[in-house]
Amino acid sequence: MLREITLGQYYPVDSVIHRLDPRTKLFGTLVFILSLFFSNNIWGYLLATVVLASVIRMTKVPFSFMVRGLKAILFLLLISVSFNLFLTRGEVLVQFWIFKITREGLKMAGFMAVRLVYLVLGSTIMTLTTTPNALTDGLEKSLGVLHKVGVPVHEISMMMSIALRFIPILVEETDKIMKAQMARGADFESGNLIQKAKAMIPLLVPLFISAFRRATDLAMAMEARCYRGGSGRTKMKPLHYASRDRMAYLLLLLYFAGIIGLRFVSLG
Repeated sequence: MLREITLGQYYPVDSVIHRLDPRTKLFGTLVFILSLFFSNNIWGYLLATVVLASVIRMTKVPFSFMVRGLKAILFLLLISVSFNLFLTRGEVLVQFWIFKITREGLKMAGFMAVRLVYLVLGSTIMTLTTTPNALTDGLEKSLGVLHKVGVPVHEISMMMSIALRFIPILVEETDKIMKAQMARGADFESGNLIQKAKAMIPLLVPLFISAFRRATDLAMAMEARCYRGGSGRTKMKPLHYASRDRMAYLLLLLYFAGIIGLRFVSLG
């Protein structure tokens, strides 16, 4: 399951979404996430589905590769859906023992499941189509106004970029450690959930040691290159908006306006 994590990976291919400015993709991801929380009916989620499917198609990233990351949130998705399904009060549809499934709970569980899946897919699109360096530059440029009030924008952007870059590295390292321990007789598959969790404990020590070693090597490499960051640094590839970015902003605003409109139509 570790190799199914796609968050933090970059999929190199030439597409319209890849060529967008990273600031545009950051803004688009934020707008899409907000739209999921503003939607309160089936029509809002249908509009989000159409937009998400269109963007996925334009990325030219294989859909099978993109949805692999959903397996990592399967347990969280199951818990969220179960809580909403059985603990929401309303009109009872099915009842067995102490559990009740209500019409409102069924609706809430469905919306929660769709929301979690779309949150992962929307965030995955941004990382799959944006290199870590471009993501750092875009985030730093987008939050540049906060630098005037003393917020260390460059340092925050760099930390987020390094964290995203370390995700696939640590996943690969964990997979190597698991295979090495399985070759020595370790069993990570059999047993119940608690036994599987206990079997994962021996992975933590070598994984933490490897993570700290990699962090130390990165810090030494940055110091050896006299890296200081902050203001005054030039960019190898300065960010510039193109006509496709302005069109993307317009479409995003129209999409968000449509989500809000559908919300108030349902209330009316």
